[in-house]
Amino acid sequence: MRGRNPEIARGVDWAVIAIYLMLVSIGVMSIFAATYRDESILQGFLSLKTDYSKQALFFVISMVLGVFILLIDSKLFTATANLSYVAGILLLLLVFPFHTEVKGTKSIIRFGTFQLQPAELCKIFVNLALAKYLSQLETDFHRLKDQLIASALVLLPAILAIFQSETGLALVYFSFFLVMYREGLPSVVLVVGISLMVLVIATLLLDPNLLAGILTALALAAIYLFRKSFRRNRGLLFIIIGCWVVSVGIQRFAVPILFEKVLKPYQVQRIYATVGRDFVVDPETMTEEDIRKMEDRKKATTYNVKQSKIAIGSGGFLGKGLMKGTQTRYDFVPEQRTDFIFCTVGEGFGFIGSAVLLMLYLLLLMRIVQIAERQRSTFSRCYAYGVASVIFSHVLINIGMTVGLVPVIGIPLPFMSYGGTALLTFTVLLAILVRLDADRLMNLR
Repeated sequence: MRGRNPEIARGVDWAVIAIYLMLVSIGVMSIFAATYRDESILQGFLSLKTDYSKQALFFVISMVLGVFILLIDSKLFTATANLSYVAGILLLLLVFPFHTEVKGTKSIIRFGTFQLQPAELCKIFVNLALAKYLSQLETDFHRLKDQLIASALVLLPAILAIFQSETGLALVYFSFFLVMYREGLPSVVLVVGISLMVLVIATLLLDPNLLAGILTALALAAIYLFRKSFRRNRGLLFIIIGCWVVSVGIQRFAVPILFEKVLKPYQVQRIYATVGRDFVVDPETMTEEDIRKMEDRKKATTYNVKQSKIAIGSGGFLGKGLMKGTQTRYDFVPEQRTDFIFCTVGEGFGFIGSAVLLMLYLLLLMRIVQIAERQRSTFSRCYAYGVASVIFSHVLINIGMTVGLVPVIGIPLPFMSYGGTALLTFTVLLAILVRLDADRLMNLR
């Protein structure tokens, strides 16, 4: 045992651990700055009743769990990847009969005072299962069958999360497609996905007849540009016509059905608000109670984003200092300890503090990608890219919410936002990555 410890120490990537410790420490400090209310600081931490003391406890539990992961055999993750995925799906299914509704979401299971959010935790299991599938020798992304299986592994928990009113977390699962792209998923899939997003946004912004005219003009322009190629490849003409038919069909039918029948009114309102348009309520399709709830959510969302911008802007270049921000100290910014924790940093430490925080995230992502590329094991490489994709999507969406660039969909800022499940999830994701990387010279597949 004495001879083995130095080997483990040399294999651990201490840069990742150092950045992790800094981010979590900044998170606890930010939660403290936003929620401290004149009690004794020592008593507040020891009582385990304040938000900052609970987050500190979550930090300690996460550290213990992380150390445990670093001490076990990394082959265990490969061997149990599929089993853990099944367990994660079963846990998501248990939410439906046993959930506790918290702030409009139905994704929480409560055990006494402890709350568990399976949709958050399941990201670990999906990452492991996807890495296991992509690392199999028989997996070939040139085959449609393999593309569909990999997509199903990701989409199944995402769909379950949507039914639990966790649209934000469902979007995070789509980041795993970046892993598939790295491992050979045809680029046309990403092009089609991005094109669909642009088409949906254009459908919201433009008059339906005008957009249909633009799509028709683009199709005619493509036919004119490729007219000489039709002699050698007549199928190209049918592809262009087919794309035009599908695009117009999505614009005319799919998007309206999605926004009227699938998404909830408050979700539609948030999307409209993000693109700068007001959602017009149809009183014939909604009850008075639904209209009232939607208007309340609209006011709350608009208020949250407005106060968030004020808080960040008031920090100026150097910030007001720790616990000196008026917006965050006096609860002008709702959910400032969870979804809007970035406001505390922006107001307290200004542009410099915000830039340092973003730099830490950038350094972490760059380090994870570097770790991914040095792996000899396909499983380890895919898992590492999965961790990078999840963290990147969380940071992008969360900070985008606080500055009004994306809809307020309620996902935490990694290692910073208050919440035990989120902190445990991100800690386990990183700990498994560090464990796999430490054994990179021994694992070949």
